[in-house]
Amino acid sequence: MRDDEYEAPAGGEELIPMAPREALDIWLERQQMDKSESTVQSYRYRVRPFVEFLEDEGIENLNDLNGRHLLRFDSMRRSSGDVQKNTLNNQLGTIRQFLEFGIRANAVEPAVASQIDIPQVSKDERINREKLPTQRAKDILAYLDRFEYASRDHVLAFLLWETGARIGSLRALDLEDVYLEEDDLDRLRYQEDLDVGESVLEEILGGVELPFLYFRHRPDTDTPLKKKASGERPVNISEDLGDVLRDYIQFLRADGEDEYGRKALLASKKSVGRISLSGIRIRAYELTQPCQVGKECPHDRDPQDCDARVNGQQSRCPSVRSPHKWRTGSVTWHRDRGWPPEDIATKMATSVELVNSVYDQPEKLKRMSIRRQNLDKLYEK
Repeated sequence: MRDDEYEAPAGGEELIPMAPREALDIWLERQQMDKSESTVQSYRYRVRPFVEFLEDEGIENLNDLNGRHLLRFDSMRRSSGDVQKNTLNNQLGTIRQFLEFGIRANAVEPAVASQIDIPQVSKDERINREKLPTQRAKDILAYLDRFEYASRDHVLAFLLWETGARIGSLRALDLEDVYLEEDDLDRLRYQEDLDVGESVLEEILGGVELPFLYFRHRPDTDTPLKKKASGERPVNISEDLGDVLRDYIQFLRADGEDEYGRKALLASKKSVGRISLSGIRIRAYELTQPCQVGKECPHDRDPQDCDARVNGQQSRCPSVRSPHKWRTGSVTWHRDRGWPPEDIATKMATSVELVNSVYDQPEKLKRMSIRRQNLDKLYEK
């Protein structure tokens, strides 16, 4: 039974006891039915502090929850001084969803959820305008091409920038998902989504241009895609990226298989298997530290003493960009080079609406110069 199939308890109906942590576990388990792992994880991060607060308040049963508890939690979060309005909006909105589940489960008084005061956030406030600028990305790739050619960092940075893929998608890539040579196309003959007649298959394969990657949803072996099966897609890559991948696979990739017998493209250096999501995130942070790619520190820090150089503390550098900002920068770069939003959405497994409203963060004068080229076309004979 889905959450929305529960009936809210009628007024005056006796509530059923349920501990806050038990309710959270049940709610998150239900979310896994139709939400991605990363979304469920974000829900856990947002609601867990609320559950811990209730436990500190001595609330062992959600039946006892009332508006005063919500007010105290809200006041505590707002007075902490380290929470942004948009963050609070997301957290309180998710807590409301959790409490609405509690109401449907007959564990929370029906009026409680509506007493959460969620701050209103404008469209501009919801959108983080920060991105990895194109020139910085080019400088990073140029440094890696010169000093760390075909290293895992080089491959990762190239993939982040050129494909704009989510880190879960990059982590999911196996060697067999990389198509660089004509012989690699034979693997497609055995893919279930190409279950067509021989003549049709030959026609399809005959029109395929190398090199490309094929992102696959494999949840049973620990590499789900955020969009699940609908996120499966082939993505063309440049000849330059293909060359880097070819040399990395042949000479520098750490050999071995993961626990499921699969050969990851981005193999772990510390253990047999594939790199972790946190490992990709840390590398994305570190590669955007200027001092790591041959640049002077713009923050007047001594790299020898900088706490952002400590492993696990890379995000403390003001210049770093998260993988999401690599993705935002990549979308903007694609748009600046004339890519239609529809093609970007297909390539990066997102929606045209998100491409236009969230990911595309153009420099207005630069984008105007691109439109100028289209203006000139109006008068071509």
